[in-house]
Amino acid sequence: MTTVRKTKNKSADTKAVHTLALDIGGTGLKASVLDISGNMVADRVRIPTPHPCPPETLVAALKELVKPLPSYDRISVGFPGVIRDGTIITAPNLDTALWHGFPLQNQIAKALGKPARLLNDAEVQGLGLITGHQLEVVITLGTGVGSAIFANGRLTPHLELAHHPIKGDMTYDEYLGEAARKKVGKKKWNKRVLRMIEILSVLTNFDTLHLGGGNAGHVTGPLPKNVRIESNDAGITGGIRLWDDRIWETVGGLA
Repeated sequence: MTTVRKTKNKSADTKAVHTLALDIGGTGLKASVLDISGNMVADRVRIPTPHPCPPETLVAALKELVKPLPSYDRISVGFPGVIRDGTIITAPNLDTALWHGFPLQNQIAKALGKPARLLNDAEVQGLGLITGHQLEVVITLGTGVGSAIFANGRLTPHLELAHHPIKGDMTYDEYLGEAARKKVGKKKWNKRVLRMIEILSVLTNFDTLHLGGGNAGHVTGPLPKNVRIESNDAGITGGIRLWDDRIWETVGGLA
């Protein structure tokens, strides 16, 4: 059953260009329609991510997901994996090897009948969070761990941090993903989050670290002053920036 989350951001401007924003996650598929300023003009809708989830299953699920939403003129998509020119290179949290080489950007555009732009989900979320000043790192905590790095508002080449070792042979996904959180419990998982922050500080010398994703709300305790817990809605609202051509010229070539 589709679940709906209420939002306070409503727009009376039905004549402006509207953007369908899709946030694809390993656990849930979320969507809303944004006005030209990036505000939601409809309540966010969500359904569980199908498992297994080969490409055709995902596209069919997205078509069902967006049926309750109002009309739109274009589409922004955040996807949990490595992307090149609208084509999927990796999709580790969708349980299938069939994703490699799949032209998801074109297939979503074809299925929904509107032009689409596709970017890594953590990078889309980052576009909705960053201030555009200094070095900003975005980490999404959910089914797995997503990452994006911005220098003065410009996206740097994608770093697949999720599959890099953080402790012994354990990757960030294995150390901090949803399965690990449920296995080790809240207290130990939060200690791991603090350990990750220390490592990222040394690794990147970030000026600001944004923690987003569905599990960011489980982070507790004092954090460094330059670490911020962010709303997961940025995974949707950040989609408006994919249609700013000045930004897309910078990030599109890295996608």
